Amino acid sequence: MRVLLIGANGYLGRFVADRLLADPAVQLTALGRGDDSDVRFDLASGSPGALTRFLDAVHPGVVINCAGATRGGARELTRHNTVAVATICEALRRSGCGARLVQLGCGAEYGPSQPGSSTAEDAVPRPGGPYGVSKLAATELVLGSGLDAVVLRVFSPAGPGTPAGSPLGRLAEAMRRAMQAGDGELKLGGLGVQRDFVDVRDVARAVHAASLSAAQGIVNIGAGRAVRLRDAAAVLARVAGYGGALHELDQVPVRAVIGHPRAEGEHGAPAAYPYPDGCGSWQQADVRTARDRLGWRPRINLEESLADIWMEAACRI
Repeated sequence: MRVLLIGANGYLGRFVADRLLADPAVQLTALGRGDDSDVRFDLASGSPGALTRFLDAVHPGVVINCAGATRGGARELTRHNTVAVATICEALRRSGCGARLVQLGCGAEYGPSQPGSSTAEDAVPRPGGPYGVSKLAATELVLGSGLDAVVLRVFSPAGPGTPAGSPLGRLAEAMRRAMQAGDGELKLGGLGVQRDFVDVRDVARAVHAASLSAAQGIVNIGAGRAVRLRDAAAVLARVAGYGGALHELDQVPVRAVIGHPRAEGEHGAPAAYPYPDGCGSWQQADVRTARDRLGWRPRINLEESLADIWMEAACRI
């Protein structure tokens, strides 16, 4: 099976590439903006015609899109998350390769959900920020393309390679600094948020399974269990061997981030989006579709994911 992987050098793409390379039946070609890609191509600025010619030359059976942006303004997010996917869909429609498309979406497309509930694929999406909007637009393009396609809505990925700017990445960095400075207490804000964390290696397994399946439409990929960030912090402290006290800052403004003190004059200041991902205080995936249609279940627990996050944070100089 010849697979074209787009975004192989990204956070999720690296693990998807490793998973596919371990399958002897897969012939993998990586396309991306970096010099280490097999083929250099910028989806946000490249033409569908150029990508079509490449598809006709390589003739993949599956195209997997792990590329995209998680940070930036609305214009940048739209270019990399929506326009890029429009280019892929148009190129696949023009091409004679007949490839299946596996698109990586995200839980932010759903937006806030009712605390205690599990979000299924038929939930009405109401993204609470520009990132979720740009990813939802990409999903709608894929679903309306007429292609053989599946969108995996990945909730909150965790594990090795977790970006330092993510909630768990900031948490690990704050703890590393506290231990390095010998601080006996760590004051953190925003720990009441609950998210469905799924290990990146489990995500890679889901992508592999989706590429081999006949599933179409939307499939949630998560652990199926919301975890309070406060509880994740306690697990991380145990993994790291941090014996200090964890104090949650009271009445932290919604724009405050973990490990960063409140700026003077910020008290009560409004924020455009109460949570960076636009998902409110709670998110939990209903993952029954992934089990039934992909034969997939998460295998790696959050403690193992946090141990890997801490190992990388502890090695930073």
